[in-house]
Amino acid sequence: MDREAREYYEVIIQAKDMGGQLGGLAGTTTVNVTLSDVNDNPPRFPQKHYQMNVLESSPVNSTVGRVLAMDLDEGINAEMKYSIIDGDGMDMFDVSTDPTYQVGVITVKKPLNFENKKSYTLKIEGANLHLEVRFLSLGPFRDTTSVHINVEDVDEPPVFESNFYFVEISEDADLGTTIQIVSAKDPDATNNSIRYSIDRNSDPGRYFYVDITTGALMTARPLDREEVLWHNITILAMEMNNPSQIGSVPVTIKVLDVNDNAPIFTKFYETFMCENVKAGQLIQTVSAIDQDDPQEGQHIYYSLAPEAVNNPNFTLRDNQDNTAWILTRRSGFSQAEQSTFQIPILIADNGQPMLSSTSTLTIQVCSCDDDGDIMSCNAESYTLPISLSRGALIAILACIFVLLVLILLILSMRRHRKKPYTIDEDDNVHENIVRYDDEGGGEEDTEAFDIAAMWNPREAHVGKSRQDMQPEIESLSRYVPQTCMMNNNVHSYMLAKLYEADTDVCSPPFDSLQTYMFEGEGSVAQSLSSLQSLSTDSDQSYDYLTDWGPRFKKLAEMYGAKDNNGSL
Repeated sequence: MDREAREYYEVIIQAKDMGGQLGGLAGTTTVNVTLSDVNDNPPRFPQKHYQMNVLESSPVNSTVGRVLAMDLDEGINAEMKYSIIDGDGMDMFDVSTDPTYQVGVITVKKPLNFENKKSYTLKIEGANLHLEVRFLSLGPFRDTTSVHINVEDVDEPPVFESNFYFVEISEDADLGTTIQIVSAKDPDATNNSIRYSIDRNSDPGRYFYVDITTGALMTARPLDREEVLWHNITILAMEMNNPSQIGSVPVTIKVLDVNDNAPIFTKFYETFMCENVKAGQLIQTVSAIDQDDPQEGQHIYYSLAPEAVNNPNFTLRDNQDNTAWILTRRSGFSQAEQSTFQIPILIADNGQPMLSSTSTLTIQVCSCDDDGDIMSCNAESYTLPISLSRGALIAILACIFVLLVLILLILSMRRHRKKPYTIDEDDNVHENIVRYDDEGGGEEDTEAFDIAAMWNPREAHVGKSRQDMQPEIESLSRYVPQTCMMNNNVHSYMLAKLYEADTDVCSPPFDSLQTYMFEGEGSVAQSLSSLQSLSTDSDQSYDYLTDWGPRFKKLAEMYGAKDNNGSL
């Protein structure tokens, strides 16, 4: 049987009783038969020769093409392994097996160069991985094919002779000095002419210049090692016939040091010296720095300038460690005689040629206490003009002080002077009658007290209410008689304000001396004001709170009659 020819069979089986005689009964069933595969078919390439092309610029591991050896078997019996067994491209190409589709994938193993070699030939073998000994006689379970690969030429950018350049140049080199010659060529067969330039992004200061035809790298500006020690530039090579093809190479330039900077003090020294200093006492340690970097290391020398060598007041000692001491030669300095001394110090380096600079050290004489702590370094504060005595100075200061006190007193009296009591439209008396500390809304609660209504009571709006809160207490205005013996305007205004207070639980009670003459009149609850609430010595009765309804139940419980134990 051959599974590759026919894989499925359907067999119908019949069973009869009575030995199959006439009149017997019979039954049938169907049997499906599926053949399982065995590795009895060797792989075969459908063609013995393949032709492929690849660009010389193709990167490593890029795919060149695919080959497939056909195997009629399936599953593990059709698994393949491809390999290169011969050919001149064994070092340049590689082949691998795709486990999904069982094809051989040819890839680039090394960079290609059309100018070096234009074509390659490979002999590829495909073989089964799983063999069965009983079918080995059916032939070798492997097959071979040849692959011819042509390398196609592409226009490549110029290539420099070196992948990297390192150059050293002295910082005192003259302008136009050639420091390096770079060379590049066109790798293509056409060998186009090359033009050189510098990537200005790598040399923003334009310190260097490269000759467009020769590739000579030269200085274009003076170099300063203390300013820029390293320069990293990129030189470009471009084909004349195809400007899009550009090659590049990095160039690192180190600027070598020359002794062109004199040493200077590391910082500004502010030196103070006591009047009672002793001879030979150290008053300052100075140090200097040299921006240059000699190969043998820095060594700085200190000495007094020629004009200060015979200085009778101070001397200098070089410590031979790039520092120096400033010492006194005598004692008995006086701040009144001379408060400041200036010492010129000569600082020199050990470079070739030797460079030096002169820095001035300023020393200020100060008065000190017995412990040597500085009290004052201002000589003027201890001396007075000859024409002005100490008593006269004190008198002048006293007069100035008295004058200042009088000015402050006058200003204070003017500020606290009371204004005349006048009533006009701009100054309302209702805002100034009483100032007391009551738990009201305060001046910021502009909705609880409308002063504009007091100016013109006829314009009071009875229907005004705050919308941010819902009323929680029952209005007491129904208890107020409408025929009160008072001015109608004021009565209307009070009813309007009472309605606003009833509908706004956040509004303080309208209860002040501004309306004291009408407070509580006609109300069954009498006055609820906190004013003069402490004027009586007798206990106040709150039993009437129980008559006001459920909304005042909590207040009635808190302030109602006391029980026998004295608890509320």
